[in-house]
Amino acid sequence: MKTLSQDLIELQQKVRNFIQQVVIPYEQDPRQDSHGPSTELRAELIEKAREHGLLTPHASVEMGGQAWTHVQKAVAFEEAGYSPLGPIAMNIHAPDEGNIHLLDIVASDAQKQRWLKPMVEGKIRSCFAMTEPAPGAGSDPSMLLTTATLDGDDYVINGRKWLITGADGASVAIIMAKMEDGSASMFLTDTDAKGFILEKNMNAMDSCFAGGHGILRFENLRIPKENVLGEIGKGFKYAQVRLAPARLTHCMRWLGQARRAHDIATQYACERQSFGQRLGDHQGVGFMLADNEMDLLSTRLAVHYCAQVLDMNDKGNYESSLVKVISSENIWKIIDRSLQILGGQAITDENLVCKIFKDARGFRIYDGANEVHRMSISKKLLNGKI
Repeated sequence: MKTLSQDLIELQQKVRNFIQQVVIPYEQDPRQDSHGPSTELRAELIEKAREHGLLTPHASVEMGGQAWTHVQKAVAFEEAGYSPLGPIAMNIHAPDEGNIHLLDIVASDAQKQRWLKPMVEGKIRSCFAMTEPAPGAGSDPSMLLTTATLDGDDYVINGRKWLITGADGASVAIIMAKMEDGSASMFLTDTDAKGFILEKNMNAMDSCFAGGHGILRFENLRIPKENVLGEIGKGFKYAQVRLAPARLTHCMRWLGQARRAHDIATQYACERQSFGQRLGDHQGVGFMLADNEMDLLSTRLAVHYCAQVLDMNDKGNYESSLVKVISSENIWKIIDRSLQILGGQAITDENLVCKIFKDARGFRIYDGANEVHRMSISKKLLNGKI
């Protein structure tokens, strides 16, 4: 963006060079499947980011990060998202990015040393276990069914979760559970604890998240009191601490993916001949490229606006809802148009846009379905709470 400061331009170029020169060559690496990049590939990419001074930059300086502002993240995370492997390499992918932010704010010193520090160093992964099969919690977290019962010095957790991103291969989990008084709390646990069971990995449309999406079951999982995250009964409050910034970083990363799809389609429209002229010279195609440019710009402006709100220490819940809907719908239109321009090749794995298309569709659902965000926005608007 022409409005960026010199420092942000330099940061943008640093990340852009890393993605172009180091990460993109890995995109054809066979160490990837329908559940994302392998542990080995992730570790190799993590080391590359460490060498370039770009590993987990959003974490606090105390934990080994660079404490990037939200505006810095808006610039750099878009560049990272230009490759599906970029966020994995820089350790800024979901769910670890949001979990690191949450633990940085809420975790005790002992918890930070035990779990957060190795997460920031890229040595371990995490998962966030809140979503449940019906009739449990989904877009409405108040429907939480997983329970936590105090028994001596432990809390005993029972329940079932699904669509848990990164569960397979995670070393630590943050579990949201309902207390006996109906409130909710968050708990930290090692995933090799007795009673923590990964039932299966789900076959999902996307393949960009390390560890895929799993189904978890907790059978009398015992968690010591010292592993409560924050205070008992404040789980929903802490969820908002995590969700507003994490919601926005999704927008940042996916904006990079949409730009990549658009760039691929633009290049093809410049080179491909059809009916005696370049494909892009046909108005039907040229107009789609123009619409992509407008949607990229409006999405980027919205993301940067919300980043500024968060940097002003505002909770940004309302603004992040607005921007999540704007971004996910614009991004989907950009990718869909790009696929249309590319034609038959883009419905196969021969073209990266096919993967981007499948990966991106879920964004209108996760982090709160767009319909739920619209409901929240309208209620606040009608009740004068904005």
